[in-house]
Amino acid sequence: MSRCKGSTMSSAMKYLSKSINTSILVSLKNGSMIRGILKSYDNHLNLILDNAEEIVTTPDGPTSSKIGKRVLIRGDNVIAISTSKIEEEDEV
Repeated sequence: MSRCKGSTMSSAMKYLSKSINTSILVSLKNGSMIRGILKSYDNHLNLILDNAEEIVTTPDGPTSSKIGKRVLIRGDNVIAISTSKIEEEDEV
């Protein structure tokens, strides 16, 4: 069972490594959505984002507000990460 978990984490890390220096959208446990340029990450999904902004959905549509030039998001707050550029892995 742990073998499967390791292979899943490996796939997740490959996905993140392909997303360095690209825009990502991070969904947090508190319901916030943060968008920014992924600069770095670690095995705990701690993320460093440049030009981070919070995306808030209102009845008038989504709005964004700048958070900071560089921010650290703790991995234990992350629910999901998405990128605009999704690449399928080559099948073996």
